[in-house]
Amino acid sequence: MIRARRTAVRLVGAAIAALVTATLLVVTGGSGSPASAEERPGVRYPWHTRIVATTFWVGEIFDPDAPDGSQMISTYDDHWYRNYGGCDGVIRKEVCHTERRFRRDGWFPRRMTPKQNPFYLDLPYDDLNDPIGFRRRGDVVPWAHRPRYVDDIDNPHVSLMKNRWVEIRRRGRTCYGQIQDAGPARYHDARYVFGHRDARPANRRFNGAGMDVSPALNGCLGFRHLNGDRDRVSWRFVDGRDVPPGPWRRIVTRN
Repeated sequence: MIRARRTAVRLVGAAIAALVTATLLVVTGGSGSPASAEERPGVRYPWHTRIVATTFWVGEIFDPDAPDGSQMISTYDDHWYRNYGGCDGVIRKEVCHTERRFRRDGWFPRRMTPKQNPFYLDLPYDDLNDPIGFRRRGDVVPWAHRPRYVDDIDNPHVSLMKNRWVEIRRRGRTCYGQIQDAGPARYHDARYVFGHRDARPANRRFNGAGMDVSPALNGCLGFRHLNGDRDRVSWRFVDGRDVPPGPWRRIVTRN
């Protein structure tokens, strides 16, 4: 009787162990490694707090002599100006200027109709044209090994960063935007962009800015300056499925 009970206990233990193993295999995709962020519900990326954010816009030319001084193109789109639909603002004397945006318009431009999402931004990690950024992206980009991206890690024609969503907060306001360029000033600042300890941007220009935001985000977040370097935000990556309805969903850039 005692032997039979021990045998039963062992069988129950084995069944439990098998169930746990099967569960782990389902969660990890059969490899025994941690489940990917795409497979885990409610993924939470780390916050980056009190980051200086400046403003840029499609069509801006702030330094015609600098290789990265024009927003006619982006690091991910050689025809950004054309594909976006033109100057994201107002043209005066053949120069594209920014403009103040208003809630009643959904923060959209008032003098043109964009073909892409006007809620755009950049972060200082160029995973396509910067050699270091491209080489390291498979190791540092959190979503690089998800099924949607893993086959393109070594593809020099596809960015893993472009069109990704970012949640941005400032003084009680929360807005969302898509990555469409890289900067400001640095192009492979992985420690800041992907770090988990709220690292400061390596950039020291533009008051140490760690992000550029579009005029739509400038207005949505209630920046004090239309084109300054004193406004600060907190931000984090967010998966597209977790982006709530809002004006940033009216046009979603997918190209």
